[in-house]
Amino acid sequence: MSTVDLTGQVALVTGGAGGIGVAVVRRLAKLGARVAVLDLDAARAQRIASEVGGIAISGDVAAPSTMPAVVEQVEKEFGRLDIVHLNAGIGGGQAGVDAALDVARYRKLVGVNVDHVVYGLCAAVPALRRQGGGKIVVTASLAGLTAMPADPLYTLTKHAIVGYVRAAGKALADDGIVVTALCPGFVDTLLLGAAKEEFDAVEFPLLTPDDIAEALQTVLAEGTPGEAWVIQPGGQASAYQFRGVPGVGGRQMPPDVVLGLV
Repeated sequence: MSTVDLTGQVALVTGGAGGIGVAVVRRLAKLGARVAVLDLDAARAQRIASEVGGIAISGDVAAPSTMPAVVEQVEKEFGRLDIVHLNAGIGGGQAGVDAALDVARYRKLVGVNVDHVVYGLCAAVPALRRQGGGKIVVTASLAGLTAMPADPLYTLTKHAIVGYVRAAGKALADDGIVVTALCPGFVDTLLLGAAKEEFDAVEFPLLTPDDIAEALQTVLAEGTPGEAWVIQPGGQASAYQFRGVPGVGGRQMPPDVVLGLV
């Protein structure tokens, strides 16, 4: 695990009062950062913020006005912003492959898992530019790199943000802003729901929130723009190696090629 000193830096964690978020907040504080904890649950956010000497903010990350207001508050309270972990997320909760689609639940899923990442990144970039750069890490999933037939809609949202991170990472690299994604396998959090019993029954190994916090520390130290880092039980976090795609004339294009309009 790479070491990193965050003394004097300020971090914002969305979904910071549950599961992965709590572990990340504690890890960032231990590394020296002052942490703002954003969560829909105000009471839980306050508990973890008080524990680490940070601040708690309550808000719906899917609302367009939330992330700009939160970034403004963090800068007002701490005078700067250096690290943003866009971690809030929910499960699909329905198949999403037939006429029984619950549109309201689908829109909520996209709002939290996708819109919040876009709103959060766009709100954070001006603040990070004011510091001459910074780090944005998005919690994605292995479902952002491969198919998850048990939850196609969740798969859709995680593929979307992995693609967004890969492109945004390149777009912001010259500003000194490093945008990366974490793509963990199954993590032992409430998001698993009833599936937790099934995993336990077959003794399927699960990641812990602390595993993700440790991986985040590695990504902060070693991540480069646009990377998606994979974390699986018993292994070390590592940057996923994307394949190239066929180019003009069928020739293979490198995986990190930057496409532009001409």
